Amino acid sequence: MLPRDLPEVLAIEQATFPIPWTHEGFLHEIERNPFACNRVVRSSRGAVVGYASAWMVDAEVRINNIAVGEEFRGLGYGEVLLRNLLDLGKTLGCVVATLEVRPSNSTAISLYSKLGFRESGRRKGYYTDTREDALVMKVFL
Repeated sequence: MLPRDLPEVLAIEQATFPIPWTHEGFLHEIERNPFACNRVVRSSRGAVVGYASAWMVDAEVRINNIAVGEEFRGLGYGEVLLRNLLDLGKTLGCVVATLEVRPSNSTAISLYSKLGFRESGRRKGYYTDTREDALVMKVFL
């Protein structure tokens, strides 16, 4: 992910999440966070169709955000992004990957489970927009 990708990334972000990250937040992750790893996936025409953000810290891949534009969902782009982060984490010596997900997001949970993630905990009232819990999921690399 590069700063020039942010208009497309933000359009996906704002259409996907009720409390979207800001331009400044993404820019910080790209330019100033030494632990951040940000990826985009592009269509055959070069448009950004999805993105992922993670931190690689203390032998952990901390998945912060994965989103794919609505018209491109179900085509494997999310899996490509997630596998890329997990593979990079292994290369960098990470031994575990973790993330939070809404229990109501069955599509995401299905993808994470397919790649070996298992529920390891729950954060009560984690999501401020709905007070929905977050499932904490992890996979050992």
